[in-house]
Amino acid sequence: MDAFYASVELLRYPQLKGLPVVIGGGRRAEDETLRQTYAGHTLADIPLDEFPRLKGYTGRGVITTATYAARQFGVGSALGLMKAAKLCPQAILLPVDFQEYRKYSHAFKAIILEIAPLMEDRGVDEVYIDFTEVPGGQREGGRVLARLIQKTIFEKTGLTCSVGVAPNKLLAKMASEFNKPNGISIVLEEDVQDKIWPLACRKINGIGPKADEKLKGLGISTIGELAQKDLPWLVAQFGRKTGAWMHDAARGHDTRPVVTESEPVSMSRETTFERDLHAVRDKAELGAIFTRLCTSVANDLQRKGYVGKTIGIKLRYDDFKSVTRDQTLDTFTADAQTIRQTAGQCLKRVPLDKRLRLLGVRVGTLLKATDAENYEQNRTLPPVEHALSATNSIAKIDQLF
Repeated sequence: MDAFYASVELLRYPQLKGLPVVIGGGRRAEDETLRQTYAGHTLADIPLDEFPRLKGYTGRGVITTATYAARQFGVGSALGLMKAAKLCPQAILLPVDFQEYRKYSHAFKAIILEIAPLMEDRGVDEVYIDFTEVPGGQREGGRVLARLIQKTIFEKTGLTCSVGVAPNKLLAKMASEFNKPNGISIVLEEDVQDKIWPLACRKINGIGPKADEKLKGLGISTIGELAQKDLPWLVAQFGRKTGAWMHDAARGHDTRPVVTESEPVSMSRETTFERDLHAVRDKAELGAIFTRLCTSVANDLQRKGYVGKTIGIKLRYDDFKSVTRDQTLDTFTADAQTIRQTAGQCLKRVPLDKRLRLLGVRVGTLLKATDAENYEQNRTLPPVEHALSATNSIAKIDQLF
């Protein structure tokens, strides 16, 4: 999907089309005031001058996405809002509304499934489609089907998407970025040298900043230069698994199938604070955030029908060092109080003398709730009393903050 979060917001605020708009940071009081002021009117009636601007922003929020008009100023995903304010102070700043984005995510995926039922869900705004057996799917090398998908999504949701057509997932992912927004790109096996090799190595999904930095240190900047290296050399530099993968990826080879069903390994929620918080001096604020994160993870689990056994926490200090701790329960759970109680026990095992910039809660070792019920019924061990008494000790965890 093209600038997905921003595009959804433009459906609500059509008066912002063509303007630099960034989505990010937490929900702000001015946004709520704005909506209350114009209660009884449509959101499209709000005058442009009423919207918050990036100019003067203070805090450490980051951009989730930005409209293409904002990207022309060098503003994009993961950029700090304060830096973005210097690059494009006139940009309009809107808060993230995940509930609205999930609604449109479900909508566009349902449309795709009606056209091409073999679909792999890759997150809120991206999918892979295997259209090998779709009637007429091969017409014009897949371009006819791509146009149908774009047209249907736009007619039913008002949103645009970009489609990459290729023999495998690796090339299709790269092709989908070639002609954004609302573009279609087709890459065939014989196109790899002309269309793929001139690109930077970072364009390969899976080569991150560290690997790219190492490649550049070895004199390799483009995918074509990477493709010239033989397998033994790459294995010697990056290890057997990564070296072999790079050898194939640089040549456009990828045998991964489109996976229509997959089980999540874990679910988590985390937040970066607008200012560093201290476990003692900001106890009440941290405690409220901690509870909210645990509740959100529990709601995610319940909504998707999962339970988990491993509860963990993640902290990032003001010096950017991170620590994680986890604890495995004897029973599966999706209960917010149990998650908070266990996560609180994990907090006792980490230093809380430094200021914090991030806090996260994670639940792993997941099972479908129905499968977990069968698992528990077949166990021969006696019930675990401490799991039943979790709610009684919840007040003690508040002492940590």
